[in-house]
Amino acid sequence: MQTIKGPSIHLAQFSDDIFPFNNLESIAAWVSDKGFKAVQLPAWDKRLFDVNLAATSQDYCDEIQGILQNNGLEISELTTHIFGQLMAVHPAYDALCDAFAPSHLHGNSLARTQWAEHQMLASVQASARLGLQDMGTFSGSLAWPYIFPFPQRPAGLIETAFDELARRWMPILNACDEHNVNLCYEIHPGEDLHDGISFEMFLERTQHHPRCQILFDPSHFILQQLNYLEYIDIYKDFIRMFHVKDAEFNPTGRQGMYGGYQNWGDRAGRFRSTGDGQVDFKAIFSKLAHNDYQGWATLEWECCLKNKEDGASEGAEFIQQHIIHVTNKTFDDFAAAPVNQLQINQLLGI
Repeated sequence: MQTIKGPSIHLAQFSDDIFPFNNLESIAAWVSDKGFKAVQLPAWDKRLFDVNLAATSQDYCDEIQGILQNNGLEISELTTHIFGQLMAVHPAYDALCDAFAPSHLHGNSLARTQWAEHQMLASVQASARLGLQDMGTFSGSLAWPYIFPFPQRPAGLIETAFDELARRWMPILNACDEHNVNLCYEIHPGEDLHDGISFEMFLERTQHHPRCQILFDPSHFILQQLNYLEYIDIYKDFIRMFHVKDAEFNPTGRQGMYGGYQNWGDRAGRFRSTGDGQVDFKAIFSKLAHNDYQGWATLEWECCLKNKEDGASEGAEFIQQHIIHVTNKTFDDFAAAPVNQLQINQLLGI
């Protein structure tokens, strides 16, 4: 068994153009004051981190780590969700996803994908320079608009989409292998990898690549009514990252998991601040500790009601309270009696 590391905090939802959220040094002090021990750095946010510089400069990586160490922090992982999203974009989302890329790439989906691949490779190199073993991402999506089969999907549509998805990701996975970095796909609605079956489809097409791993976030399973505890049992050997994020699902006679096109506050399924939703975190932390999970418990705050200041403060304490410091003894050791093999045979009557 393994004591989970934490708490860490994903900075993507907290970075901003206003102080103290607009640079790494000030946000690090804020994070440390909240009680966190590590940060998960979004590789796309230049206010906090220059991933291309980190890919080539060890001095810069040392500087980044020094800033964090001065505040009693370390880096748990880099995340690359925005770059990963751009690795595979269905044309229906082209205009919206252009906002994730530099303006000179807008309207040019091929160039945008090539840029995203370059950024992913830089992130792998940066992770290695920072001494990190795991990196989070999204898979992107070519098939998501066809999630509900009406009109019926033509034969071969999904298979072709997943073949292409694997083809695009194989160079990144191979680079991860060269640099000893695991690529952890966040299983997430809106991505082609959104549940266990879709992850397995992708894994098969990557020839069960050893760097193809999972970022586990139970909130996304609440929203799609997937058994997240059984999921841990099934995929325990792949789970390398863990987002502590809460959600609730309250279906009515008027709407269910699809949400009726409502905003987050009015949906049957909605994200809540940690501890305010329906996720059974006691069971999750127990399973992860029992399964020898090696990584961090990282707060990802998203809530349709509560402000981020309270979400961060409460989240750090929540994680601290749920981390199980595993025992190195069996509770009934006091009653153990030393026996030899002859006595064991006698006990069994053999």
